[in-house]
Formats: sequence, structure tokens, C-alpha cells
Amino acid sequence: QVQLVESGGGLVQAGGSLRLSCAASEHIFKNYYMAWFRQAPEREREFVAAVTWSDGTTYYSDSTKGRVTISTDNAKNTVYLQMNSLKIEDTAVYYCAAGRGFPVRRRSGYDYWGQGTQVTVSS
Repeated sequence: QVQLVESGGGLVQAGGSLRLSCAASEHIFKNYYMAWFRQAPEREREFVAAVTWSDGTTYYSDSTKGRVTISTDNAKNTVYLQMNSLKIEDTAVYYCAAGRGFPVRRRSGYDYWGQGTQVTVSS
């Protein structure tokens, strides 16, 4: 059973940056996708970014593209989400996920989820 543990969330001012980390408890299958989703209060959980372990192909949502970068450290079984130029509307709980990625931008594409880390952006 794969366990995912997120860290790096916190309170930041608008325009600031944060880097989230997601450590996997064991080796992730090379054909798996790793993704970040987020969920704001009273809103649906939405896709932020994804990356493949095999070749590092990345996918981004339109709302965060250009401001976030997803990356992996295969030796550490860890995926990162670097977030820059943060906006108040980026405030949410951010979840790490792992799975086959079909479809890559939907929750149904992922089998394993972390507990989430809170990101709060203030004005």
C-alpha cells in the first residue's frame, strides 16, 4: 500500500512562493503519474499539475500554468510543486496523488492520495 505524505504548506502573502513536497512510502511504479490537486472550501477538488515518473512529462491546469512547476526526485520517491506569484485564489488544501493517470486531469485517474497540506495566501 503506497502512502503519500505532503509537506510545505503554510501562510504566504500574495505574490510569494511556496514549495510543496510529497514523499511516497515506497517505490512508485515507473508507469505511474504523480499529481497535485487542490480543494478550496465549498469547491470541487481540481487538478493542478501532473508528471510521469518514466520520462518526466508534465501537465498543468490553465489556471496555474506558468506559475507552478512540478518535478520529481526519483531517488527520494518525492514529487515537488513549486508555486510562484501566488494569488489569494490559490488558497486551498493541496493533495498529492499517484496512479495510472487515465484521465490525467481527473480524480478518477489516481488510486492513492495523501492527507493534504493547507496553503493560505493572504493579501
